[in-house]
Amino acid sequence: MLTEALLCLTMNIYHEARGEPLAGRLAVGLVTMNRVESSRFPNTVCGVVQQGKHWKGHPVRNKCNFSWYCDGKPDLPKDNKAWSEAVMLSYRIQNGLVTDFTDGATHYHASWMKPWWSGAYIDVGRIGSHIFYR
Repeated sequence: MLTEALLCLTMNIYHEARGEPLAGRLAVGLVTMNRVESSRFPNTVCGVVQQGKHWKGHPVRNKCNFSWYCDGKPDLPKDNKAWSEAVMLSYRIQNGLVTDFTDGATHYHASWMKPWWSGAYIDVGRIGSHIFYR
């Protein structure tokens, strides 16, 4: 049985990085946990994953920190293998079994994007199709 925090972390890894190499999936999970540890973000995994604009208790479409959470698409995982792997990775990350190789990254974006905020952070590297920042 997944705890609420483990479910939120698993959903984030699954939806944000299921097509990425192992290091990319781990990095997305580590960014989530680095945000939990930062005073600039909510102090729970679900709070971080669900952060964004809400209206009457529902996320506003395309106004969340993690795009999958408010893209208007169903969130039910369809790829059982990717889901199982995300569960295992989330467990390892949440239990401190993965060293933070992202150098404390709290942000990332797809390499084909150039978000307005990217210049305000230090680029710590690219993994798969994501660029990571702290």
